[in-house]
Amino acid sequence: MGTQYTLRFVNNSQVTAQACVYQTDPDIGVPGVMSVAWFAKGAAPTTRIAFSWEIDYSFVWSEIGTLAAGVMFDASQVWDADLSATNQVTFTHEGGIYTFENQHSGPHPGSLYVLEDSKLPHNQAAVGIGVSGRPAYVVQAMPNWNLCFTPKPKYWITFGNFDEGEVLDVQSISHKAEIQFQPNIYSMTAILNPDNSWTVKPTSEVNALFLAARGRGQDVRWGQLE
Repeated sequence: MGTQYTLRFVNNSQVTAQACVYQTDPDIGVPGVMSVAWFAKGAAPTTRIAFSWEIDYSFVWSEIGTLAAGVMFDASQVWDADLSATNQVTFTHEGGIYTFENQHSGPHPGSLYVLEDSKLPHNQAAVGIGVSGRPAYVVQAMPNWNLCFTPKPKYWITFGNFDEGEVLDVQSISHKAEIQFQPNIYSMTAILNPDNSWTVKPTSEVNALFLAARGRGQDVRWGQLE
C-alpha cells in the first residue's frame, strides 16, 4: 500500500453543483493529451465531502470515438503499472477487439510507455494513464504511434457542471484552485467561500482554526472560516 492522500471539500457557497478534482501536467510529454474529471461528487450548501487516493499508476483505454472535451471516458481495461518494472504496454486491435498486451519494463524508469501497433483504426479509441485506478490523462489512439507519459501532476479542484470520467477542456476552466501537497502533508482542505472564492489549507490548519473559534465561544461549523 502506498501513501494515502486526502482532499476535503467544504461548500460554504449558496450553490449546488459538482466538486471536480482533476490533474494537469504541462510536461507530461504527449502531444494532444487531455485531462479527465478524475473525481466528481455533488455537494449542496453546507456539505462536506472527501476524496482519497494513492499515487499508483495504470494503463487505460476506451472505445470513445473522436476524443473531445465533454465526451465520457469509461475505461474498458485498467492494467496496473509502475514506473520501472511494468511501465510499457502494447495497445492493439486484434480481430475487432481492443486490448493491452505484452506488458514489461520500458526503456527508462520514471515514464509510462504505450506502443500503438499497426492494427489500430483512426479516431475510434483513446488510451492513457490512470492514477489510483481512475483515468487521469488520455489521448486519441493512432496506429504505429508510440506514447511516453512522464507524470509530474498538479492537482486542481473546481465546482460546476461536471461528471466523473468527462474529458475536460482545462483551458476553459476558470473557477478553480490548485491543491499543493507540501512535504509531509497528506491531507488538504479546499473551502468554497460564501463569495465563491477558494481557500485551500492543510486539514490540520482547518482543525486548528475550528478549535480556536470554538474556544472563543463561536458557534461555527467545521470549515466555516467567516
